[in-house]
Amino acid sequence: MATEIDTGLTSIRQVQALIRDQQMAELKLLTGDVLTGMVVWQDNHAICLSVDGQTILTMRAAIAYIKTIN
Repeated sequence: MATEIDTGLTSIRQVQALIRDQQMAELKLLTGDVLTGMVVWQDNHAICLSVDGQTILTMRAAIAYIKTIN
Protein backbone atom coordinates (compact mmCIF):
# COMPACT_ATOMS: atom_id res chain seq x y z
CA MET A 1 0.00 0.00 0.00
CA ALA A 2 1.47 3.33 -1.09
CA THR A 3 1.47 6.25 1.29
CA GLU A 4 1.34 9.81 0.05
CA ILE A 5 3.96 12.36 0.94
CA ASP A 6 2.83 14.60 3.81
CA THR A 7 2.72 18.07 2.25
CA GLY A 8 1.59 19.44 5.61
CA LEU A 9 5.17 19.19 6.87
CA THR A 10 7.21 22.36 6.50
CA SER A 11 10.32 20.45 5.42
CA ILE A 12 8.41 18.79 2.57
CA ARG A 13 7.00 22.15 1.44
CA GLN A 14 10.49 23.72 1.53
CA VAL A 15 11.88 21.01 -0.75
CA GLN A 16 8.83 21.31 -3.02
CA ALA A 17 9.59 25.05 -3.34
CA LEU A 18 13.16 24.18 -4.43
CA ILE A 19 11.73 21.89 -7.11
CA ARG A 20 9.11 24.40 -8.26
CA ASP A 21 11.57 27.32 -8.41
CA GLN A 22 14.36 25.18 -9.92
CA GLN A 23 16.72 26.61 -7.32
CA MET A 24 20.19 25.23 -6.68
CA ALA A 25 20.67 23.46 -3.37
CA GLU A 26 23.52 22.03 -1.33
CA LEU A 27 22.93 18.69 0.39
CA LYS A 28 25.41 17.74 3.09
CA LEU A 29 25.39 14.07 3.90
CA LEU A 30 26.12 12.48 7.25
CA THR A 31 29.32 11.10 5.68
CA GLY A 32 30.53 14.68 5.22
CA ASP A 33 30.12 14.61 1.43
CA VAL A 34 28.48 17.68 -0.11
CA LEU A 35 26.32 17.50 -3.24
CA THR A 36 25.33 20.65 -5.13
CA GLY A 37 22.64 20.65 -7.80
CA MET A 38 18.94 21.00 -8.49
CA VAL A 39 16.33 18.93 -6.67
CA VAL A 40 14.34 17.00 -9.29
CA TRP A 41 11.83 15.17 -7.10
CA GLN A 42 11.22 13.81 -3.62
CA ASP A 43 9.24 11.05 -2.01
CA ASN A 44 8.87 9.73 1.53
CA HIS A 45 12.29 8.07 1.49
CA ALA A 46 14.52 9.86 -0.99
CA ILE A 47 15.43 13.09 -2.75
CA CYS A 48 16.68 13.06 -6.34
CA LEU A 49 19.31 15.66 -7.17
CA SER A 50 20.59 16.58 -10.64
CA VAL A 51 24.35 17.21 -10.49
CA ASP A 52 26.27 18.03 -13.67
CA GLY A 53 23.70 16.26 -15.86
CA GLN A 54 23.59 13.13 -13.72
CA THR A 55 20.86 12.21 -11.25
CA ILE A 56 21.80 11.20 -7.74
CA LEU A 57 19.27 9.47 -5.53
CA THR A 58 19.91 10.35 -1.89
CA MET A 59 18.10 8.66 0.97
CA ARG A 60 16.57 11.16 3.41
CA ALA A 61 18.15 9.38 6.37
CA ALA A 62 21.61 10.14 4.92
CA ILE A 63 21.07 13.92 4.69
CA ALA A 64 22.46 16.16 7.45
CA TYR A 65 21.09 19.39 5.91
CA ILE A 66 19.80 21.04 2.75
CA LYS A 67 20.87 24.61 2.04
CA THR A 68 19.63 26.81 -0.79
CA ILE A 69 22.19 28.49 -3.00
CA ASN A 70 21.32 31.99 -4.17
